[in-house]
Amino acid sequence: MTAATAWASGYDVVPESTLRSAVDVLVRLVEAAGAGVIFLGAAVAFVRFVVAGLRHRTPTVFTPVRLGLGRFLALGLEFQLASDILRTAIAPSFKELGQLAAVAAIRTALNFFLGREIAEEREQVEAAASGGPARTAPSAAGSRVPP
Repeated sequence: MTAATAWASGYDVVPESTLRSAVDVLVRLVEAAGAGVIFLGAAVAFVRFVVAGLRHRTPTVFTPVRLGLGRFLALGLEFQLASDILRTAIAPSFKELGQLAAVAAIRTALNFFLGREIAEEREQVEAAASGGPARTAPSAAGSRVPP
């Protein structure tokens, strides 16, 4: 071992405690961004819901509101997943990695199904706008029912 490598191995470029503190701040910022996106989406959707409900009494006017809210929720979930990944970026334990895997799987599944629902409803909105036949959506039992 040379003198230079012995000296370098004894010193960290950035101490782990400083790095943990910096990552903790980043995690909180990303979590706050995710929560802010979800809150903003809920507030916008609520206003659009009230306005649409006062102007029209048909259920089809609420589909664009749901689509907008779904987009905000999907983006907010992405921020939350990013914060979970950041949290385990520095010397994670097996317990932390297991928790991250479980949370990531749940959030990814939520995002997948939310994205699929958004795509289906977008097709319905486009079909209604073009005057074409509306697609039927699958029910929980798997049979096809009108939307």
